[in-house]
Parts: sequence; structure tokens; C-alpha cells
Amino acid sequence: MYYKFKEYRKTEILTNHLHMGGENPDGEQIGVTSLYYTRGGKPWIGVMGEYHFVRDSRENWYRELCKMKAGGITIVATYLFWIYHEETEGEFDFTGDRDIGRFIADTQRAGLDVIIRIGPWAHGECRNGGLPDWLMEKPYKLRDNNREYMEKVRIWYGKIHEQVKGSFYEDGGNIIGIQLENELVDNAEHLLALKKLALKTGLKAPLYTVTGWNSAYGAKIPVEEVVPVFGAYPEAPWAAHTDRLPLSPHYVFNKTRNDSSIGEDITAEADEDGWRLPYENYPFSTCELGGGMQVTHHRRPIVSSMDIYALSLVKLGSGNNLVGYYMYKGGTNKIGRRSTLNESKATGYPNDYSILSYDFQAPVSEYGEIRGQYRLLNLLHMFVNDFGDILAPMESVESETKAAADDLTSLRYCMRTDGNSGFVFINHYQRLAVLSDKKDIVIDTGSVTFPSIDVCGDVGFFLPFRMDLAGNILEYATAQPLCRIGNAYFFAAVEGIEAEYKFAGSGKFCQEPDSIRKRKDIVIVTLSKERAEYARKLSGRLYIGSHCDLYECDGEICAVQDGSFAYDVWNGSEFEHHTVKKEFRQAEVKLETVREPFSPPYAEELNIGGGRKRTWRKISVSNRAGYIEIQGPYDVAQIYADGRLVADNFYFGMPWRVPAKLLYGKECYVVMSEIRDDFYREY
Repeated sequence: MYYKFKEYRKTEILTNHLHMGGENPDGEQIGVTSLYYTRGGKPWIGVMGEYHFVRDSRENWYRELCKMKAGGITIVATYLFWIYHEETEGEFDFTGDRDIGRFIADTQRAGLDVIIRIGPWAHGECRNGGLPDWLMEKPYKLRDNNREYMEKVRIWYGKIHEQVKGSFYEDGGNIIGIQLENELVDNAEHLLALKKLALKTGLKAPLYTVTGWNSAYGAKIPVEEVVPVFGAYPEAPWAAHTDRLPLSPHYVFNKTRNDSSIGEDITAEADEDGWRLPYENYPFSTCELGGGMQVTHHRRPIVSSMDIYALSLVKLGSGNNLVGYYMYKGGTNKIGRRSTLNESKATGYPNDYSILSYDFQAPVSEYGEIRGQYRLLNLLHMFVNDFGDILAPMESVESETKAAADDLTSLRYCMRTDGNSGFVFINHYQRLAVLSDKKDIVIDTGSVTFPSIDVCGDVGFFLPFRMDLAGNILEYATAQPLCRIGNAYFFAAVEGIEAEYKFAGSGKFCQEPDSIRKRKDIVIVTLSKERAEYARKLSGRLYIGSHCDLYECDGEICAVQDGSFAYDVWNGSEFEHHTVKKEFRQAEVKLETVREPFSPPYAEELNIGGGRKRTWRKISVSNRAGYIEIQGPYDVAQIYADGRLVADNFYFGMPWRVPAKLLYGKECYVVMSEIRDDFYREY
């Protein structure tokens, strides 16, 4: 069956219409058009991952940033939670794990750009949305232009500037963007005042962003001063009920940017004054594609790798030109001097979150392990990083007939094109549903007709047509382009589809996975999907881990997994094999049921929804190496080491993995409260 597209109509691109942009001392410029971002005079797509420095230890920052870099991230986004830095009025703390200056230095050392999210209100499941308790008690209105509040914000912004001065893009640093406030949907005047205040205090960057979601009309923003950024999640644990959600529309190609369900717990109804966000003035940008999904006490989804990959693939095909994930690296909340720093019903928030864990089921876990979506997402990131200048100006064109989320039989596809060349995107995945297999699919782009393919099982991919490979025009390929190293072009085979290539002026050829073919002055390398998932582009070279996740740290090739590891590296004509020997002895764990050894200091978390029975076990680990697993079921589990709460978890159907080094050499107990049927579950 033939599948075609709606008519392509080139959009007029606006330039110099926003009060944004900047230049560094080397003369490189960052700018914004209405369709895409530019860098160094070329179209550019950034890949952004959220990592909250205060939710980790400074000794981990650089290593975890290197993992992000290896996963294809080019920009780190991070919140500055005001309450973490001024818990007591007038007493600022930017030391230790709160040292934003050191974190920025580590990002630059890792080769990453930064967008700082400076609030004042941040959300991020932080107590009071990040506002200090003392500020909440003030008699004046917050998140408003009144003199008293803005004076406090001026001091806060000034303190941030003191910590990061010299790190801005115009100084030769790596801070390229600033997000003002968060989820403020109806006050353009306040957002503008915050931008002016940021500039006045020295917080200057090429890009200024605000969250744009609200109703379909979009948030009210100062239209010429900021870029609105959007999000999409596979689930909605902030929803107040415990029912299963309708099938998500985020797995169907759609150029609509706004997800009005994000923050529906705090977002007002649509305005009636005729406001409409001028979406056409800005590149489609995201800051909160769900890299995972947080577990709340009453909603506990299990996020799969395909839940995340397919969502990002769909948004990329739909025109996304700033790929931003929340979260990319999970973390652990601190406990404040006067209170815990998590959101909960006790702080006036509709839902209860863990006191400590902000793991988020992210690509890089709370404790630094790698999840499957990290590998899948990198298939997209490597391509965007090498070919973003080609993709960014291409517009999204919808399929001739659109599918809805609950349509489980129609093919879900779209393309991005400049009218001649482009990429066809196909998503055959829907969270919590099974799509019908599609046989004998023939895609007709209007300029190229692909050979027949079958699309079966849970797959999502994109295919190139009329792609310029160093002067060689690839008419089509039924394999997914990955990256380029010199004159070698790497593709990933798609499960269930033979990798077929057709160049202009020559016949077609098929290529087996993990094979190399020379053609004129270029080399085509087709990797199996399994090998492609472990491919990492590090310092301009392509490495493929042998079932291990590689990253580069201080010039050394490392593996996330403990112990010995092996990898292949491309030498320009073939792969060379290397083995690294490292001693590793997994810690042994002993769990012994005991009577309650002490009254838990944070018993309220163990009794959410009413008093619950508790079970205690003493934990003993033999050494610091590796991870231990704590099995369920339970409602909430807490680990105390030498009487201090060091970890907690809401059971959601998966084993809880905790690093042995957190427990070794200490007197440790895990307490688990009884589970009830009072939450949404997927196991």
C-alpha cells in the first residue's frame, strides 16, 4: 500500500525579529530565527538534558556530565532552587554541593553548554516550588512586579551572578541561555520585568526562554523577548486521580507544540481575552520531554525505553529543533535545616513525592546507572549532532491521513523536508497498547519512492531520501543514519527491515548488519541495532562497547558498568578491538529481619494515607563495590545509615537498586511500610 504526504508549503523564515542572540570572543554567534537556531552562521539543533547539581554530590558532577556528553547531550539545563541557597533569610550558601560556579566549571570541562533556570519560582518538585519558607511568609504578593518582591528577586539574581560571572557566552564561557521563572502562564509583564532585572544584574546570554504551555492558546509571554519552550511526558503522575489515562497523543505525529496537561495541577483554564501565542515566530523547542517519569505516592507508572525514545522521535519528526529532556540525570534531594525539601501535601502541593529520591526513571539514574532509553535516545542524538544543520531548516509535513492515539491500525508517519530531500519518520509504538503490524508499506515522498517494507512490533525509526553524502546523493536508504566520521557514514539497521541503499545514477544494493562497503570516495557502515545502541562518538572517534556503556573522562575511555570491559573503535577503515582489565568484586548483602531498632525520624512518609504496619531489616554489605537490590512489594521503603535517612523509594514494581558504598561500614536498616491498593499501578 502506498503512503503519501500533504502538500509541502515552504514557510517564510523570520530573522532579527526577537531581542536575542549573542557573540563570543572568538566571533561565533548564536541566534534565533522563526524556524531554527543558528550557531556559527549555520542552522543548529541543541540536545539538552536536565541535571540538578544540588540533587547530587559535587564529587559526582564531572563523571555524570561525561556520561551525558557520551549520550549525545550538548547542553545541560539546571535549576537554581532558591530555598537551597537561602534557607534562612540573608544567609546565602553556594558551598559544597550547592556550588553553582564549580558545577558550571565542570560542565565546561566536560565540553557542554549550559542553560541556567534561575526562577525565582522553579517547581521541579521542590518545596514551595523552590521559594524559601521565609519568603512564603511575607505579606506581599509573590511572582508579581510589586517593589518588595522584586527587591528580593534582585538580591537573588545578584547572588547568582556573583557565582557564575565570567562564565557567560559573551565572556568565552558556556552559559548560552537563561530560563526565567517556570510555568507562569498569565503574566507577560512580570516575565518581561524579570528579564530586565536579569540583564541589570549581569545575567546576560544569547537565549532567554520561558515555559510556553497552558491551554491551546499558550502562555502569555513578552513575545519579542523570549522563546517559549514546551514539553511532553509519557504519563502524568501529577494528575489527582488513580485511574488509567487515555492513550497518549504524544505517540502520534502532530505539529501541535503545547501539552496543556503538563502542570495541570497549577495551570488555570484558558483565557477568554483572545490571547494566542504566536507559535509561528519561534522554533519548535522543548525543555521537558520526559526522559523518564517521577513516581508520586498515588501514581506509580513504569516507564519503558520505548516510551521515551518513541516520544522523542515523534517530536523530532514533528519539527522539534531544540531537543530538551527533563530529567536526563536523576538525583537525590537534600534535607534542609528546618524541613525536608520535597513537595508534598503538607506543603500545599496536591501530591506526595519522596523525601529524597528524585530518580525520575531517568536515562542516567539517581545513582549513575544507565537505562535503556539512554542508548535508544543516543541514536537520535548522534544524528542531530552531526546532521542538525541539514535537518533544522527542514519543515515537518504530515501524512496524507492523520492517525489518532486510539487508532491502532493506521500507519503513523510524517516527514521533514526542504521540498526535495529529507527524512521519513515512522513510529510503530503506543504506550500501553499494541499496534497492528503493517505489511507492504511503500512510502512516496513526492520526490522519491521507497521500496516496500514491513513495519512490525515495537519500532520507531527514520529513513533518509536524497541525502547528500559528501557529494554522493543517497536517493534512499531503508536504514537509519547515525553519524559521520571522516568519509565514513554510519547507519543503524531497523529491526525487521533489510538495509537497502540506492545512490543517484547507480543501482541499489543491500547490506548486512555489521558490514562495511566502500563506494567511490565514501564508506557505508551498517550496524546492527544492538551494536548501534552501544555506539558512542567520543572526541571525534566512534566507539562501540561490548554490551557496556562507554564514556570519556579526563581523556580516558571508561565504562559505566563495573569491572573489565571491551570495545571496538573505528580506525578509518575498520574496527579495532580493545579490552580493559579492571578488578571488581560485587558486594554481598545480608538482610536480617529485626524488631524496630528506633523510632524513624521521618515516619510521616511511611504513613501516607494513614498509619501502616512497618517491617525492619538490618542490612550488611561485604564491601563498597556494586549495587544491592531490595525487592518489594511495600508501600514506602527508607534506608537509615547510622541513624540518618540516606535513601527512600515508593515501590512501583521494579527492584530498588542502591549502591553498596552508601551502606558499607555503617549500621544500616531498611524499614518498609505495608502496601495497600490506594494508588495507580502498572505491574
